Amino acid sequence: MKFVDEAFIEVYAGDGGSGAASFRREKFIPRGGPDGGDGGRGGSIYLVADCNINTLVDYRFLKIFRAQRGENGRGSDQYGRGGEDKVLRVPVGTVVSDAETGETLADLAHHEARAMVAKGGRGGWGNLHYKSSTNRAPRQYQPGEKGEARRLHLELKVLADIGLLGMPNAGKSTLIRAVSAARPKVADYPFTTLAPNLGVVRVDMDKSFVMADIPGLIEGAAEGAGLGHQFLRHLQRTRLLLHIVDLAPFDPETDPVREARAIVEELRRYDEALYHKPRWLVLNKIDMIDEAERDERLADFVRTFGWTGPVYAISALTGNGCAALMQAISYWLDDHPAERLPLEDEMQEDVPVVLTPTPIDAHTSTPRPSPKIKPGETS
Repeated sequence: MKFVDEAFIEVYAGDGGSGAASFRREKFIPRGGPDGGDGGRGGSIYLVADCNINTLVDYRFLKIFRAQRGENGRGSDQYGRGGEDKVLRVPVGTVVSDAETGETLADLAHHEARAMVAKGGRGGWGNLHYKSSTNRAPRQYQPGEKGEARRLHLELKVLADIGLLGMPNAGKSTLIRAVSAARPKVADYPFTTLAPNLGVVRVDMDKSFVMADIPGLIEGAAEGAGLGHQFLRHLQRTRLLLHIVDLAPFDPETDPVREARAIVEELRRYDEALYHKPRWLVLNKIDMIDEAERDERLADFVRTFGWTGPVYAISALTGNGCAALMQAISYWLDDHPAERLPLEDEMQEDVPVVLTPTPIDAHTSTPRPSPKIKPGETS
């Protein structure tokens, strides 16, 4: 199924039914009086979050939705029937906004979260409501109100604790395959990943978290280069970003430091809040670097890049260092519950740079990360 994370739809709530102007007419009952009933209310339109739906593909082609109008009132004190509400089910994490004004109407971040996006019109009064001691034969009645009509922008932001960020072929999909049961496509060419992938990482019997892998960014994404910024919205709900850097690119002319800086700049241009999220540096593909010069390459990259936050060196292909990284993430998530994200000034504190100790195999046998790297610290 094609992944669709954005859609525009039009919703039309039902009109209210009109009231009736009627008089009771029965044999042997003169001057029966007014008996016109009210019109029924129009149906409203609701959006409901459903955890069994993954994309907005249902709204890619069917774009217009109408609720039922209310029935008109009738004589003999008969009120019109109300129109049925229309319920549209969307994936959990869908943000609903008015396409014309840009106003956010609802953020459906939980299963069965419900939002009314178009209210049905109120039914009109019949002449039954207008009788009085001085107006015994009223002929007034109200027409039903028009239902609301809106053009909506539906935007899906996947729910994940950890987001993977990096250039194409940095090893993001390989990492999520190594630590979870997710099986995104992996190949030796750029933009293998064309849609976000989610993987559940189980650290312990009762501990797990969700990791999101999005297509790679390239320099100039703000101008539409590559896949542009269209998938960065899926990182906005994450609590921690992992910046994956390829230390052994295919092209020897490629500068990993320049590419890493380009990613950070694109992040800043897209969203200042996303730019200030806690971010860790993950240096990947160290299995392709000679062990004798590994330490020097790692230290040289961090020094040139000017990074002052937590640093982890891993090989997503062989799994070296991945276990310790996942443990560190688990401890960090325990210390930073979702209800309270770190404040911006806390994220700007300088944190000493510490490289993963070598040999890298020591990571896989160590249940906790190096004590010099504090999982609670942020960049």
